[in-house]
Amino acid sequence: MATITLDACKRIHFVGAGGCSMSGIAQILHGQGHIVTGSDREEGPFTRRLAELNIPVAIGHRPENVGPADLVVYSAAIKSDNPERAFAKRAGIPEMERSVALGQLSERFLRTLAIAGCHGKTTITSMLAHINAQTDWDASIHIGGYCELLGGGVRAGSDAIFITEACEYVSSFLTLSPTIALINNIDDDHLDCFRDIDHIVQTFFRFLALVPPDGLVLGCTDDSRVELLLHACERKYRTYGLESGDYHAANIYYDENGHPFFTLIKDELALGQVHLSVPGTHNVINALASFAAADALGEIRFEQYARAIAGFSNTKRRFELLGERDGVKIFHDYAHHPGEIAATLEGASRLPHGKLFVVFQCNSYTRAKTLFTENVRCFAHADAVLTTDIYPGRETDTGLVHARDMVDAINRESHNAVYTSTFADARAYLDAHAHPGDLILTLGSGNVYAQSQSLL
Repeated sequence: MATITLDACKRIHFVGAGGCSMSGIAQILHGQGHIVTGSDREEGPFTRRLAELNIPVAIGHRPENVGPADLVVYSAAIKSDNPERAFAKRAGIPEMERSVALGQLSERFLRTLAIAGCHGKTTITSMLAHINAQTDWDASIHIGGYCELLGGGVRAGSDAIFITEACEYVSSFLTLSPTIALINNIDDDHLDCFRDIDHIVQTFFRFLALVPPDGLVLGCTDDSRVELLLHACERKYRTYGLESGDYHAANIYYDENGHPFFTLIKDELALGQVHLSVPGTHNVINALASFAAADALGEIRFEQYARAIAGFSNTKRRFELLGERDGVKIFHDYAHHPGEIAATLEGASRLPHGKLFVVFQCNSYTRAKTLFTENVRCFAHADAVLTTDIYPGRETDTGLVHARDMVDAINRESHNAVYTSTFADARAYLDAHAHPGDLILTLGSGNVYAQSQSLL
């Protein structure tokens, strides 16, 4: 049987349309003339955005939602026994997994810029959305998070440029057809689907091989693994980094809110001063990546870039201010890997504050066992790390690891962890110990974002 393609399908139904990526693909295909419908188990910001665009989204999964579709697209969270997928199979309607749809979509553009890396890709892609608004690119953009500028995670523009996140989880970015590929870093994440760090590096190398011989690779040479891949990829490449690379920063300093200023250097020429409205040294690297990518897409005036990046504010769940209670500000960040946590806490430590309290919820037992039971040094900037029970995510508790094991590991290094089984326990601890002027930062990729509201 011939492989089904988006081009062959006029009516496309999305099961799990409320997911950020699914919603984005649906919107772009709708803008390109397809008849799009969708469904999800509950309403959310992305289903509401689809409704605003007159894309019908049913709440609840039922066979009749599929209608006379030519194709059903489903996300990885939607299993084969889902009522709509089961109906599609009985009715002989072809199905396509989300990453495959995104890959086929990427082939429709003259140039596709794919932003990859274990950390930072949502921020870099969102920065590029702000840069796009200052140029005449009219790019189509696909982000794995909620960007205030876009009112969601997508912009449906022309077919000249497509800017998309390229996610390494389950190797899904190998479906893409990038003409420009950027790798921000490579780390030992997602060890539930990769054997080890070597397997991850090999997968990123396969990703770079997707770039055509006349394409371009961009990479951060602050990361030794990325640097090795650049030399091995047999493609033209350009580099960026904090202190070295074709694009790098000089004269970095921070204002009273922890926001960085730096001089942008391109090919040893100082272009001017950049001011970020988000904290953290890691965001200097993200900003350098966004300029390298923008420069690869076409000549951009430094003034355009500086104006765009100064106006950039984090996407939701990236150092997001949730509110303030009794003079204590509460932030949330999606950081769930030691490298991300260290970078986020470095940025948080630069904000004016008394004590810095962290509420950490690890998502998945695999991540807890492989990343948070030995040599856990990423919490050094915190005064206290309130560690809740592990969020299972896609996994089942086999008794192999417990949150107390993470507490013991943290305390062997920074001596600041406290086991608080539930968020109610964390709230009680904070009520007793936090004072006006202190900061609370909740961290994780499970349901911690929703649970954080209880702290307010």
